[in-house]
Amino acid sequence: MDISVIVPLYNEDESLPELFDWIKRVMINNGFSYEVIFVNDGSTDKSWEVIENLKAANPETVHGIKFRRNYGKSPALYCGFNAAKGDVVITMDADLQDSPDEIPELYRMITVDGYDLVSGYKMNRSKGDPLSKTIPTKLFNATARKVSGIHNLHDFNCGLKAYRSDVVKNIEVYGEMHRYIPYLAKNAGFDKIGEKKVHHQARKFGKSKFMGLNRFVNGYLDLLSLWFLNNFGLKPMHVFGFIGTLMFMIGFLAVCVVGGTKLYCLAKGISHPLVTNSPYFYIALTMMILGTQLFVAGFLGELISRNSAERNNYQIEKTI
Repeated sequence: MDISVIVPLYNEDESLPELFDWIKRVMINNGFSYEVIFVNDGSTDKSWEVIENLKAANPETVHGIKFRRNYGKSPALYCGFNAAKGDVVITMDADLQDSPDEIPELYRMITVDGYDLVSGYKMNRSKGDPLSKTIPTKLFNATARKVSGIHNLHDFNCGLKAYRSDVVKNIEVYGEMHRYIPYLAKNAGFDKIGEKKVHHQARKFGKSKFMGLNRFVNGYLDLLSLWFLNNFGLKPMHVFGFIGTLMFMIGFLAVCVVGGTKLYCLAKGISHPLVTNSPYFYIALTMMILGTQLFVAGFLGELISRNSAERNNYQIEKTI
C-alpha cells in the first residue's frame, strides 16, 4: 500500500464526509493505493456514525478506531500509527484546515527526496486564526527549534505531516507529545527532516479545540520533559545523583566547619554558643537531607527506567 492517511478527530461529524471525498479524489487522480484511518477520540456528536457510513460505502479504504472516552491527540495518533499499513503515513486534522491536495508532493518528498519526515508549514496561518493563537504558536515554535536543534522547522504543531513507515513504527507518542514528533523522530535516529509550505484554510464547521494559555503552558512543560527524558531518561542517576551528592557534600562540610569552630573555641577556652543555636547548622543539615533524598530519587529512577511498563494503554471500544 502506498499511503495511510490518519485522521484523529473529536466532534467533527460535519466535516468528515467532505474530507474523505477530497482525500479519495486526490488518491484516485494520482493512482495511489491507500487507506484512511479515522480515530474517534471519544466524540460526543455523530462522528462515529459518519465513520461507520463511510466504511459501509468504502469497505476497502476506510477504517475506524473508536475510543471509549477522550484521551487526546497523541493517543489517537499512537493507535493510528500502529494500525497503518502504508509505505508512507500522512497525518492531517479533520477540520478541513489541512488540504489533501498537498498529499502527492508530501509523498514525493518521502519516496523520491528521501526524507524520513516532512512537516507542513502553514505560511498564511495569521489570515485564518486569531492573535491569541498565532502569537503563542510563534513563541512556542521558536523555543522548540532552540531546544530540539531542528532549526529548519517553522511549525512543529502542524497536523499535516508525512512519515516514512518505519519512523512511526519506531517512536512512542504519548501524553501530549504529538507536538514534538519531529524531535522524537530525531532522537530515534531519523534525522532527515524536511518542511513543506502548505495551504491553510479557515475552519468551515464547528469550533477550534485550541485551549489558549493552558495549552501554551503545557506545551512548554512537555518540551522540558522531552528534553530531560532525551538527555537523562535512561540515566536519571547522572543528574539526581550528581546534584544530591554535591548538596550532601556541601552540607557535610558546612556541618564540619560549624562543629570544628565549636571545638576550637572549647579548646581555647573561648565562649561560644551551642551548635544548635547557629542557623548555619540547620541550613547545612537541610542540605544533607535534601542531597540524600535527591540521590535516592536518582537511584529509584534508575530502577523504574529499567522496569517501566507500557504507558500507552487505551480503552478502544470498537474497530472497523
